[in-house]
Amino acid sequence: MSQITNFAADLIVYRQFNMSQTIKIRKGLDINLKGKAEQVYGDAHTADSYALKPTDFPGLLPKLAVKEGQEVLAGDVLFHDKADMRVGYSSPVSGQVTEVRRGEKRKILEVVVLADKELRYKKISKIDDASASREDVVSFLLENGAWPFIKMRPYGTVAKPDDKPKAIFISGFDSAPLGPDLDFVLHGQEEAFQKGVNLLSKLTDGKVNLTVDGKSAVSKVYSDCKGLTLHSISGPHPAGNVGVQIHHISPINSGEVVWTISPEDVAIIGKLVSEEKYNVQRNVAVTGSEVDKPKYFKIIQGANLSNLFKSVVSSENPRYISGNVLTGTRIQEDGFLGFYHNQITVIPEGGKEEFLGWVLPGFGKFSVSKTFSAWLNPSKEYVLDANLHGEERAFVVTGEYEKVFPFDIYPVQLLKSILVKDIEKMEQLGIYEVVEEDFALCEVICTSKHEVQKMVRTGLDFLQAEMS
Repeated sequence: MSQITNFAADLIVYRQFNMSQTIKIRKGLDINLKGKAEQVYGDAHTADSYALKPTDFPGLLPKLAVKEGQEVLAGDVLFHDKADMRVGYSSPVSGQVTEVRRGEKRKILEVVVLADKELRYKKISKIDDASASREDVVSFLLENGAWPFIKMRPYGTVAKPDDKPKAIFISGFDSAPLGPDLDFVLHGQEEAFQKGVNLLSKLTDGKVNLTVDGKSAVSKVYSDCKGLTLHSISGPHPAGNVGVQIHHISPINSGEVVWTISPEDVAIIGKLVSEEKYNVQRNVAVTGSEVDKPKYFKIIQGANLSNLFKSVVSSENPRYISGNVLTGTRIQEDGFLGFYHNQITVIPEGGKEEFLGWVLPGFGKFSVSKTFSAWLNPSKEYVLDANLHGEERAFVVTGEYEKVFPFDIYPVQLLKSILVKDIEKMEQLGIYEVVEEDFALCEVICTSKHEVQKMVRTGLDFLQAEMS
């Protein structure tokens, strides 16, 4: 209980800010699921093996830097980006590379490391976060495995070191279903967060923007941090998506680049400076209706989650998700935590046919319309499974997407331009401003049952390949 008390005390102590910009969005949808994590930490999670997955990085063509049986330190490079060999992807732990798992056409899926009982770390080069130049910071992040934490818009891929972003954006809260409380996640990491911001501020001539939830107080981690330009945004999900925030604060025009990074990854970069080691332990919210007691766990990036699932999940036939239910990655019971994920979700798999489901009143069902009775009780927590409730149909304009899509973009028209690979139309309709997570709610309410996020990623990969 002392953890909750200390956190609450720090949250109450905040300063009032004249926000640089205050935004309110009305389009969107909050999906109130059962299984939100309580603000306490569970027992320390230990795993025997860890994996780094090239599939976590869209557009990456990996080149292996290790062989099976090789010993590595935490922070040693496991594979490089073939397009830019300076960008390396590092092992989260020390130990032995036991397996390189491949898929079709020998595509690398996972590089698995059997962890040492006592972790050993690669020596980190020192840097003065106050006086370092941009070139110093870029070299520091590249040499020490931290560059992949920074993503770029357009395309939503790992940033290119030679680009000069017009700004850097950090979303200070998570509005996704059962999303972690980032104030709680960052509690006690004020120094590391500040050092991370100090380094990021050297990478752009523009601003380092951080957007906070307009419905909550500004936490001490953000209020005491120097070098940030704070904004406030309120409204339903996807208010917490950094793409929505960029769109309303500093829209991306053709030829412009914006970099993004999550708050916890800012702190991880800061720890490189203060701890001088590659420490990628995350504070992960383990959530969902199938979790016995949802709470937070300290888990090293890429950890095998089988031991954790055995201790917190007792239901039959669950679906395991690394991330949230909208944008996360489905994993098996012995799967690994994703590179960017600080949330794990477990929901029922479903798969059972429902007789006359569309005829019944649906008192326990969630619906975005008034077809079922959900709208009468907006505070009700729902247990939702992975059933599709229909099959793929013709892709037609219904006007439904626009209700949950807070961009000045025609979503259906953009998707259709992607399907026909019309680059000029894609550009005119705003593809540079979006990534797949921005269309997640469109996929949820899609009456045509199309994999909308997959369409967007296909379009972004195609456009990037054509423009390079």
